[in-house]
Amino acid sequence: MPIYEYQCADCGHIFDALQKISDAPLTTCPECSQDSLKKLLSAPKFRLKGSGWYETDFKTGDKRNIADGASSSSSSSSSSSSSKAGDS
Repeated sequence: MPIYEYQCADCGHIFDALQKISDAPLTTCPECSQDSLKKLLSAPKFRLKGSGWYETDFKTGDKRNIADGASSSSSSSSSSSSSKAGDS
């Protein structure tokens, strides 16, 4: 679920809310109870990197960026051996 950032136009309170994409935007400020919330546009506060599920499950061939060099060399050698088998 995405994290949305909101700011109250009356009191200036800024907070984050974890909501489903299909949920209606929040309107009532939790600090001053006024109906003056606006959803802010903001950059993500984290970045997924490393050899997680995306790196190992959905990328193939040269697109992989796995931190462990042994894994990438074994995958490249298997792809080169399969291409040699197809050439004969």
